[in-house]
Amino acid sequence: MRIKPRWAVLDERRTSFVSAMMIAIGPLSLALYTPALPTLVATFATTPGAVKFSLTVYFLGFCLAQLLCGPMSDAHGRKPVALVFFSIYFVGSVVALFAPTIHLLQLGRALQGVGAAAGISTSRAIVRDLFVGQTSARIMNRIGLLVGLVPAFSPAIGSLLLTFADWRAIFLLMFAYAIVAVSVVFFLLPETNRAINPALAAPGRIAANYFSLLIDRRFVGPAALMGLVLGGLYTLPSLLPFVLIERIGLTPIQYAVVMVVQTCALLTGNLLVGRLLRHISARRLIPYGLAIIVAAGAGFAAARLFATPHLLSFVIPSMMWVFGLPFVTPGTMTSALSHFPKIAGAASSLIGFMQMGGGFLGSALAAAIFGDPVAAVDTLLPVIAALAGISYFLLPNPSAEDAAERS
Repeated sequence: MRIKPRWAVLDERRTSFVSAMMIAIGPLSLALYTPALPTLVATFATTPGAVKFSLTVYFLGFCLAQLLCGPMSDAHGRKPVALVFFSIYFVGSVVALFAPTIHLLQLGRALQGVGAAAGISTSRAIVRDLFVGQTSARIMNRIGLLVGLVPAFSPAIGSLLLTFADWRAIFLLMFAYAIVAVSVVFFLLPETNRAINPALAAPGRIAANYFSLLIDRRFVGPAALMGLVLGGLYTLPSLLPFVLIERIGLTPIQYAVVMVVQTCALLTGNLLVGRLLRHISARRLIPYGLAIIVAAGAGFAAARLFATPHLLSFVIPSMMWVFGLPFVTPGTMTSALSHFPKIAGAASSLIGFMQMGGGFLGSALAAAIFGDPVAAVDTLLPVIAALAGISYFLLPNPSAEDAAERS
């Protein structure tokens, strides 16, 4: 009997590490880049709309690829699919790094979005392959730290890079992370899908599986909630640099400090939830996190009370939103995936599509409807928070969820 080396056995801690490394590539590529948006307008002698479009194509590539890579991992395995998509991300990073025009930069960002899609879908499917119940929730909580920590902390890193180098340093860092991601998957990830079925890759089968998920309340409720709370988080990086740097007048370093403070709020919430999960079901923490996020939305709406934009009217609601996020994500993610082990990749992909689709829709609405980024923040974020609060009532009964975890 062949004995697997220790590094090839994914226990709870190793699963958390590998999954976090994979999932971080998406939010890192989004948020690290946002401080450079005003700079790129001048660098390429283009319009703010053309630069913002590079965010749009990233979201679009990510969202559409989500719908493919999850079912492919159900059909052919998590590891090979992750390697293929991360290789696409690598190519996109090279194109963006050496882009001489805004159009080639947009192409590189689109390829990055396609490649990064595998991070969310396959990593969460890996967790579902190996764990259920509170163990799964604990891992999702650790992963959730990265999901929220990376977009909160990455703008600070991007701002520092812009202070000491030019915008290409940001894409050089993405290029380096692509190498790390491919190496982690190749060397540290064993195949976890024990039910590989090539028939699941047939277009008709993919469509049927997605349809079955979309009509199942056990999936739709938690997936919609995840799409709203994380979609709101992903909308903020496309707007805050224009609010805090251009309108309020922060320097890149000051903006970085604000993002670090926001990161501390997320870390505090995540550590608190990690302790609470030892004694309380992840499902029962959701309403507390939602209450905080709804209050954050109200805080953004209150920014209208100021004649001129005030720093704290944007920083405090942002901190509240990221603090409440860890209360929501472990329970909703575990709930959404727990009932669908044979199509865990498809379920994870559809959740990722809804999350990034929320960010894409928020950014697109901000660009299309609001000429003023301040108006976009204090209108869109309160609406997203309110919809998240309403979506709570679509979740299955907590007692039924607890019984499912014990069974």
